[in-house]
Amino acid sequence: MLSLTVTAVVFGVVFLAELPDKTALAGLMLGTRYRASYVFAGVAAAFLVHVVLAVAAGSVLTLLPHRLVQGIVGVLFLLGAAMLLLKKDDGEEEQARKPADQSFWKVAGSGFMLILVAEFGDLTQIMTANLAARYDDPLSVGVGAVLALWAVAALGILGGRTLMKYVPLRLITRVAALLMLALAAFSLYEAVA
Repeated sequence: MLSLTVTAVVFGVVFLAELPDKTALAGLMLGTRYRASYVFAGVAAAFLVHVVLAVAAGSVLTLLPHRLVQGIVGVLFLLGAAMLLLKKDDGEEEQARKPADQSFWKVAGSGFMLILVAEFGDLTQIMTANLAARYDDPLSVGVGAVLALWAVAALGILGGRTLMKYVPLRLITRVAALLMLALAAFSLYEAVA
């Protein structure tokens, strides 16, 4: 059964962590060159693959003793927060090879491959695995993570430039890091309590 609370928490955490990520910029770049619906189809399919893999990995962690899992999850959330806070803003954007034409399969395929490669082992994939282990609710975590990633992709493709004019990237990164620190503290508390 789907838990709206877990889905909402996962959505918020993954959404905030993914906003400052390079894939939002890649989606923006592809969206300015090609038909947005074609780009979104490819990007959305790649994110779905990543979430399925992350939830499966997180579900395996639930087979371990609860205290050990909470300790691992807490440490991984701390590492994720550190990655967000210490990452350099070098302004690099992933460059995709420009498809020869604007056909659906060429554009969607380019978006799919770009995200599939760029996101493998990414912070949000690791976070999704952590959240799947933390909540032991693969469906709710999967739905929340997929919806968050799709929302960020849509924002990046359709309105990334406008959003970044009003909300500084540094602020978004800091809020995501603070949420991860809170989740880390809670998980570590449960591991030792």
